[in-house]
Amino acid sequence: MADVSSTRNTPTPIRPDWWSKSLAGVVLGFALAIALSGLFAWIGPGGPAAVNKLQFIMWLVVPIWLGVVSVCFLFRSGRQAWLCLGCANILAHTALLAARGSLPH
Repeated sequence: MADVSSTRNTPTPIRPDWWSKSLAGVVLGFALAIALSGLFAWIGPGGPAAVNKLQFIMWLVVPIWLGVVSVCFLFRSGRQAWLCLGCANILAHTALLAARGSLPH
């Protein structure tokens, strides 16, 4: 029984891909949050010129970013996190460019 309790107290080493997952969540998560909040600004009610909408969009970035950073640890590997978040960024930024181009000026 002494062996079981002694193994519980030993700290588990940090897996090497956690650094990669964390960096993917911070870097690509921020870019994704910017794109998604910009998409909401252009597609949301009133368009980008709506009253007080810019303040809301500014505060919307942080919860999206933190959500992506939190979810990035659910990926099986750091490589998968980079690939999936990279693809999500490409889709979000493409949608943002399409939304900006489709509205009349």
